[in-house]
Amino acid sequence: MSIDPLPRVSAVDALVTVLRERILDGDLPAGERLVERELTERYDVARHTLRAALRALQADGLVRIEPNRGARVAALDGEELRELFALRLALEREAAFLALERHDGRLPASVHDAAAELARLAARRRTGWADVAAAHNAVHGAMVAAAGAPRIARAYEALDGELALFTMQLRPVWTRDRLGPDHIALVAAIEQDGPDVLRDHLDEALTALTTGA
Repeated sequence: MSIDPLPRVSAVDALVTVLRERILDGDLPAGERLVERELTERYDVARHTLRAALRALQADGLVRIEPNRGARVAALDGEELRELFALRLALEREAAFLALERHDGRLPASVHDAAAELARLAARRRTGWADVAAAHNAVHGAMVAAAGAPRIARAYEALDGELALFTMQLRPVWTRDRLGPDHIALVAAIEQDGPDVLRDHLDEALTALTTGA
């Protein structure tokens, strides 16, 4: 039997992975300046490799590059957050309606399992915020996937970078102890009261982000 060798990870891809993890774990906070000299020395890469990695992160929405001012970790301001949440609400609420219709008024096990996994990870102090954030987004992603609507799913996937920024910015204003119980309660509330409960759920997070409360 022939062997198909796996492709080697390029230096650019490896650097993207490392910087993405640092951003999502809060080690590189929103608004942090990304100094080329410091990063090239720390990771022992050429400047063109770093710049390619930063452009890739910019495409994901995690980094912003300004001419003559360099790169910074992206941060969503109040207006951007409100626009993101309006779009999230439209997509997630419609997806939840469709999911309930497809599954006889219940959300499938994949959604319940994702909420339980979030609760498990958030309760473990050794779990990094990046993993908690990924588990958080997986709950909402599972609900969108449960709709069985490919166009809604593609539109939602296009928000990946901004959703990652949102969960990063949520860290200072939302205790991880709340995330698991909040989302288990959200799943139950959607089944009992309908998808409109998503508005209050998202509004609470938006208020926390825009007021720091």
